[in-house]
Amino acid sequence: MRATTAVPTAVLATGAATVAYASLIERTHWTLRRFDVPVLPPGSAPLTVLQLSDLHMTAGQRSKQEWVAGLADLRPDLVITTGDNLAGMDAVPATLRALDPLMDLPGAFVLASNDYYAPRPKNPLKYFKRNHKRVHGDDLPWEDLRDGMTARGWLDLTNATGELTVGGVRVAFAGLDDPHLKRDRYDLVAGPADHTADVRIGLVHSPEPRVLDQFTADGYDLLLCGHTHGGQLRVPFYGALVTNCGIDRAHVRWLHRWSEPTPAHPTGTWLHISAGLGTSPYAPLRFACPPEATLLTLTAR
Repeated sequence: MRATTAVPTAVLATGAATVAYASLIERTHWTLRRFDVPVLPPGSAPLTVLQLSDLHMTAGQRSKQEWVAGLADLRPDLVITTGDNLAGMDAVPATLRALDPLMDLPGAFVLASNDYYAPRPKNPLKYFKRNHKRVHGDDLPWEDLRDGMTARGWLDLTNATGELTVGGVRVAFAGLDDPHLKRDRYDLVAGPADHTADVRIGLVHSPEPRVLDQFTADGYDLLLCGHTHGGQLRVPFYGALVTNCGIDRAHVRWLHRWSEPTPAHPTGTWLHISAGLGTSPYAPLRFACPPEATLLTLTAR
């Protein structure tokens, strides 16, 4: 009897310890990633871009709010947020307070599903089914979030284009609403990217390959996305189990080439997918995938 009961007990103990670590320790182990991206014209000085994604903020998450606000000490040249900022009806004031020091800097954003709709409990096994039914909660006050960011001069690139000159570098942008909700309208931003700009950046929350390929065909140098949470629960030496979108597991987080350089497009297209800073309140776990922001240093190619 001892031999047959010891194994389940050990398994249960290991499982409990893993859940405790994933929910109490790693979920709040705020991490800054750094990558260099060679997309600027030859001879250009570096340009730093801070990307935030998937904050899934609630009003009481003070540790996260303080850490995000403290990122202003990095003094990035540009701040980009790629959606899913909210996780509660009362989260807008807390989110804007966290972003407040960063909004003194040039910035741009797109919105996503968890800016529009509150989270709801759901069966986590549904994420293993590619075309599972979307479950939305109550409408969130996303307009207040949008207005708070645009009032400070940040560009709303939700199905829109725009440009900024930062540190002497002219950046041309195009952004989309969330493809995960089929709210993207590429026809509103379609056409060759502005090749008189120094660099061309595309923003979209969910990295659906059909959208990434459209940006690539139009000549964008760097695509910034979120949504995947890097897999959120990763198996060591295997990686993410699911991506919750059409992207493959190999591209589920961090910096990759999406297309190789060509004579017509000498940078090719780089793709950075942030593993994000939050989780749903109904799945507050991270394992082998700490919450993160990313400081991208754009360098001369």
